[in-house]
Amino acid sequence: MPNDFSRRQFTALGLGGLASAAPGARAQTPQAWPQRTVKFIIPFGAGAGADIGARLIADKLGQRWNRSVIVENRPGGDGIVAVSAFMNANDDHILMFAAAGSFTVHPYQIENLRYVFERDLLPIARYSSTIIAVAVPEASGVKSMKDLVERARANPGKLNAALVPGLTELIWDGFVKTEGLEVTKVPYKDIVPAAGDLAESRIDVLVASYAIIRPIGETGKIRTIAVTSPERVPILPEVPSVFEAGYPSLGFDGLVGLFGPKIMPAELRGRIGADVVAAALDPVIGQRLATTGQLINPGGAAEFEASIKKQMDQVARVAKQTGMERK
Repeated sequence: MPNDFSRRQFTALGLGGLASAAPGARAQTPQAWPQRTVKFIIPFGAGAGADIGARLIADKLGQRWNRSVIVENRPGGDGIVAVSAFMNANDDHILMFAAAGSFTVHPYQIENLRYVFERDLLPIARYSSTIIAVAVPEASGVKSMKDLVERARANPGKLNAALVPGLTELIWDGFVKTEGLEVTKVPYKDIVPAAGDLAESRIDVLVASYAIIRPIGETGKIRTIAVTSPERVPILPEVPSVFEAGYPSLGFDGLVGLFGPKIMPAELRGRIGADVVAAALDPVIGQRLATTGQLINPGGAAEFEASIKKQMDQVARVAKQTGMERK
């Protein structure tokens, strides 16, 4: 697989000044924006990778815009709770900050879906790539992906796994299908507490952002055995990628970015995207993201759209492999 992370080079986009104007309709003209507090809705609980990343960039953008930028956690419903709040607002001051994988699989998982991803969630800017880790209880004795696969194969139906809903869960399903395994899935409304359950061996496997796993992992109760990235990541140099371990069917990129409502004018979309890219290139953000298990990966709307398209193609392939059809 191409070495995406090592080839990425980022260039800040230009930014025009923001002019002030009298308050108007909810969909403000580009020159008038922002007129008030900006809100980021995220589909995860506090402490998740997207939550940490959102708060870092919100502070920087608040300084650039001279307006407060707040983060609102809306976990639950496989991301539907958050996307419903976002769409119901229909307000260009209320944006969605999320992993694309929270939504790219919805057409295959949810019947009577009330939104169309490509139409109702406008990509504004790519921000980061969350490091997704595969972790097991230290007490289990599992030390590698090979150990995990062999144990699951020898004990069909006896192991269980907690997975971030959306893309992570779908890719896991494809991996299990490819390897011929039977592993029970344990649902969580909010995946963050799953790390504690893993440490106490109440679950056998957790596939989630390293930001969730790391705090308890540092106690020695959790072992990270792989990352889903194309290659090893700087924060975990001793941990192989799933590609290196020989299980490419579990590989994917945890794209995270900012989305706007369909009412957002193209000029405003471009302007906000330029601000996100410029703010994300602050070295402090990159350093702090790295310590929480995320890789800085900024890009404008076109780049974010292209990355999402690639992910959606992967989703379609895995859905076909696992016998899933669009609802």
